[in-house]
Amino acid sequence: MARFMCFSAKKMGCRVIALDPDINSAASSIVDEQIVGNYNDGFGLLELIQKSDIITYESELADAQTLDYLKAKTKIPQGVFGLEVTQDRRLEREFLNHHLINISPYTVAYLISEVREAGRSLGYPLVVKNIHRDVLIDSHYVICSEAEVDKAVPFVQQGGCLIEPFLKIQRELFITIAVNKKGDYTLFPIVETKHGKNGELKEVYASYDDLSEDLENQIVLIGKVIASELNTSGVIGVELFLMENGNLYVNEISTRPHEAGLFTMDSCNFSVFDTHIKGICNLPMPEICQFIPSISIMISEENVSLITSLMTKKRNWHYYFYKPQNLISAHTQIGHVTILSDNFAETKQELKYLGLIK
Repeated sequence: MARFMCFSAKKMGCRVIALDPDINSAASSIVDEQIVGNYNDGFGLLELIQKSDIITYESELADAQTLDYLKAKTKIPQGVFGLEVTQDRRLEREFLNHHLINISPYTVAYLISEVREAGRSLGYPLVVKNIHRDVLIDSHYVICSEAEVDKAVPFVQQGGCLIEPFLKIQRELFITIAVNKKGDYTLFPIVETKHGKNGELKEVYASYDDLSEDLENQIVLIGKVIASELNTSGVIGVELFLMENGNLYVNEISTRPHEAGLFTMDSCNFSVFDTHIKGICNLPMPEICQFIPSISIMISEENVSLITSLMTKKRNWHYYFYKPQNLISAHTQIGHVTILSDNFAETKQELKYLGLIK
């Protein structure tokens, strides 16, 4: 995401410096300068602060305590509270509960015995997630019976786990809101997302004509409440589950540009990255217009060969590779492709035939 944030910042006339441990990071070929160092490296952060007017983070890997210390020395428009909430699933659930936003039943366990107790109270199957969200190693396990409780041991050893019942989800939905310090905001189209078995984002469907007006209004209201209460600037994302019984649960929130917004680079008049930069610079928010429906597919190790082979045949698709393939490490997101279409049903059938979606 940093790569596209840099593009947006530079086209607005900003000079961009990045702090990243990878000398060949996705943003390294775009930025004016890169400081090679860990995201929480004291010396690297100090150098970044000395050379910057505004600091922004693009993942939950940044340390909230470090940023809290640094905010007295530089401008961090996203603030720290939103990062603290999105890094910790327990705090995230407490935040949502406090603001009367519907969430799935859950409990937190720090001992294996507490996981077993959760099974008795919530019933099986259960979904077990690590409390501290890490975009690099994030994972979850489905526990189908008490005999499988030991699957939770790694999470317990890492500081505990959040446990929820396995939900019968009809659709996964996502809304993005961009705000500035003045409270000016703009809304992006609600999209449907598809995830893999390990929770990784695989597809984004940006055509929401089939959502009822009532459901759309509910989602927009939830997004506005979350954005206002996080007291942040930039982009806020809200992932929601629409249940088979019609209930709507918030599953996850983010305070940075999310992969679910990648479609906006080609499908809308402004991208989520454009509005994030506008938000943290306290510039007026534009009205978002989606020109045409789209489908975005994440490029990974399992489909990169197929998508590469289609590049000469599908000349109207929009291909994005985040860095040269010889520099990409295993199990990382390689890029994405966005297909614009005014015949959504026909395009989905074509993608199924090609083996890109199910």
